[in-house]
Amino acid sequence: MNSELDQEQLQLPYHRRSSRYHHKRMVDLGVKIFSKPKAACSYFILLILTFILGYLSHSQPLLSRASQDIIFHNTFSSDQCAAPVSSANVRQTIIDRVFNGISPWQGFPSEHVRPLLWQEWTKGWGSNAPVFEHLITQVQPKTIIEVGTFLGASATHMAGLTKKMGLDTQIICLDDFRGWPGYYDEEKSMKMLNGDTMLLYQFMQNVVKANATDSIMFLPFSTATALGGMCDWGVYGDLVEIDAAHDFHSAWVDINIAFKLVRPGGVIFGHDYMWEGVRNAVHSFARINGFRVRIDGEHWILY
Repeated sequence: MNSELDQEQLQLPYHRRSSRYHHKRMVDLGVKIFSKPKAACSYFILLILTFILGYLSHSQPLLSRASQDIIFHNTFSSDQCAAPVSSANVRQTIIDRVFNGISPWQGFPSEHVRPLLWQEWTKGWGSNAPVFEHLITQVQPKTIIEVGTFLGASATHMAGLTKKMGLDTQIICLDDFRGWPGYYDEEKSMKMLNGDTMLLYQFMQNVVKANATDSIMFLPFSTATALGGMCDWGVYGDLVEIDAAHDFHSAWVDINIAFKLVRPGGVIFGHDYMWEGVRNAVHSFARINGFRVRIDGEHWILY
């Protein structure tokens, strides 16, 4: 019988003989595989892996270019900050890193600055709000980071609160002390020295007047640059306040970078919730990172 089939096969064209031969081989292989459950399982696993590898090697990316751009744009948490310095060393770390080991309060104010300063000009917005006392009482912070300081009204207020509570707290103020284009105070215009606004020196004067130089230190840089430096140096905060620019992108960047500097058990909060850009940045960050937003007057708190 087999010899007759073989003779019949030989009479077929080569391509049909080859097709029948491979068909017979596949049938025999299928019988062998499915007669052994373990072999059948291995076969299906191999088949699935082959499909996955084929899909991954396809010329089309898994994510669209636009999606990849969004993910890349928002990778604020990809870089790890340095190991934390102790709270007791925070102040000296900044003096060493920023001011070459000499406190900026030493010898202030210099003779060329003194005539240009107001003895008292502590303008601020929401600087004495109840939220500061609420959170300081709750957290008992050793280090507070204030992102956006202006003339130091809220910083000096927090310094007074921590002293009243008997806390040994360092308040680190981040600001480029440039104000914003077109700003003019109707009560006391900003004086300039060769085109340089005097906000930094006026801030320092206000801290001196509040007798808070021992508990307030500052970084006179843009918020993102200052936060990046603190991340590199391992300077973290128990309380971190965001109170700088009001547009979405600035607030979004400040919140994302500053969040990396919150110590375990710490709190991040901020001002200007009534501004749409700030509000959208806060809620976007909360949704992405699994937080809820609590409102306290004009301030927002993530928890």
